[in-house]
Amino acid sequence: MLFRDRLEIWNPGNLPYGLTVEMLQRHHKSIPANPLLARPMYLFGSIEQVGTGTEMIVEKCVEKGLKKPQFIQEVDFSTILYRIDFEQYSENITKNDTEKSREKILNLIKNNAFITQNEMVELTGLSVKGVEKIFDS
Repeated sequence: MLFRDRLEIWNPGNLPYGLTVEMLQRHHKSIPANPLLARPMYLFGSIEQVGTGTEMIVEKCVEKGLKKPQFIQEVDFSTILYRIDFEQYSENITKNDTEKSREKILNLIKNNAFITQNEMVELTGLSVKGVEKIFDS
């Protein structure tokens, strides 16, 4: 199920014997549930290396600044992959863009104290309202 803040994947069944959800977060030995399927998939190239999938998922999530995924073994096995908080993400992007635009305008004014608003619009690529917003903040 896809939610605003996460993706939940459910799988009926259990982890193979000897494998725990804690082990999935780090390097662990491979215990394929179906070795008859795992071997041909590896030889065909569908999987890179047996036993590295969950570790790679955790690394990629952390690399992208996301929360570590959760692996849950209850009646069924489930995985929760967290998504980017888009409100916070867009707020940070807007803040960074505003700061960069402010710097551009300040540099333009330093280089030409008589620069017009229209020239600032042309040189920065901002709209008139965008330039005005910089002056208002």
